[in-house]
Amino acid sequence: MKYQIRHRTHYRYTQPLRSATQTLCLTPRHTDTQIVHHWRLDSPTPLQAQTDAWGNRSHVLAVGAGARMLQCEATGMVEALGASMQTDPLGPDPRLYLMPSALARADEALRRSALATVRGVEGSRAQALALAALVAARIRYQPGCTNASTTAAEAWLGGAGVCQDQAHVLVAACRAVGLPARYVSGYFHAPGSPELASHAWAQVCLDPAVRSWLGLDVTHHCVVDERHVQIAVGPDYAACAPVRGVRSGGGGEQLTVSVEVTPLA
Repeated sequence: MKYQIRHRTHYRYTQPLRSATQTLCLTPRHTDTQIVHHWRLDSPTPLQAQTDAWGNRSHVLAVGAGARMLQCEATGMVEALGASMQTDPLGPDPRLYLMPSALARADEALRRSALATVRGVEGSRAQALALAALVAARIRYQPGCTNASTTAAEAWLGGAGVCQDQAHVLVAACRAVGLPARYVSGYFHAPGSPELASHAWAQVCLDPAVRSWLGLDVTHHCVVDERHVQIAVGPDYAACAPVRGVRSGGGGEQLTVSVEVTPLA
């Protein structure tokens, strides 16, 4: 399935900025699961391209003094191939994703539940699917009850969250039982539900030797398919957020984000 994607990010400030630097993790790359036919980033100032430690293509946007807004737009066409498995020769050793991260760290309660779930389950794929079912049953989808800094342990305790939280809990649970797992940011084609266009899921490494990753979407109770477009990967959301950065000045801030995922015939 081919998609035309447009992702707009617009910051408004109540006072002039003294300076601002943003890292834009908004550029997809070719994988076993997708083909990027074309992609571009538009911003008010030149962008500096780089590849981060996780293998993502990112760009740095710097804005000088006096600006009262900061905006960027990512547009392009990506073909989702519908494959749930992906090999990743560009990323770091998958075993690095066994380490807990700030947002995807299992506490004792989550660790015990994860270990109990995979007890007697043979094979890494079967274990990953069992843990995904555990998270889906425990963490109901409920917007507004968590935020970008909510941890996996907090979401597990609260029993609710959004796609980011469900992905964090699954990643933490997999790491707790010895399965390398990582967070994925991207887009999801949900006809009639534009609020679901910006999405997150998890990938679990089934075989570190060949770097094979299985994509699991807890929110939609499925493996990754032709509805998913991957943008970036990392230990958790903080490592591959679409836009993150620092600023000096500017006073109050208003952020507006819009994402459009349009299927093409």
